[in-house]
Amino acid sequence: MKPLPLSKAFTLLEPGPVVLVTTRSAQGCNVMTISWTMVMDFTPRFTLTTGPWNHSYAALKKSKECVIAIPTVDQIDQVVGIGTCTGADTDKFKQFGLTPLEGQIVKAPLIKECLANIECKVVDIVSKHNIVVLEGVAAYLDTTRKEKRTLHAVGDGTFIVDGERINRKRLMRSKLPPGV
Repeated sequence: MKPLPLSKAFTLLEPGPVVLVTTRSAQGCNVMTISWTMVMDFTPRFTLTTGPWNHSYAALKKSKECVIAIPTVDQIDQVVGIGTCTGADTDKFKQFGLTPLEGQIVKAPLIKECLANIECKVVDIVSKHNIVVLEGVAAYLDTTRKEKRTLHAVGDGTFIVDGERINRKRLMRSKLPPGV
């Protein structure tokens, strides 16, 4: 093995998939790209990393709700574009051709063009580490969508696309919750 600069170690552990997070505030709807997410348990509880440097953070913190929208590989240019501009001066839904849909529980919009959407409530913000803990309250999957492969950010401007799915449910059944 060859040494890797410690400053690049995070590229070995980048989670995925890259998601779009929507919020709603008095100024309207916004969407941001987030590549640092984590599933916490089966309840479903999730975390994402964001903070005051993101325009959507104030709306997320005030409203205590959002939608996690899961884009697919065919949306990579939209995902990157959303992540490289600010909602402070850009209507990202209009700029990137996204259709907001009304959710059942939260006021933040779902994104019609995404593979899946999860309505979430904020249950904690760990400010010291810029971690937002979310509880999923409703979820939706577009089963008619042909493209289902998601994007995983490496953290250096490159992405990995989901590949082959390998099924070992039978071997893991005792550790999976009912219905999974």
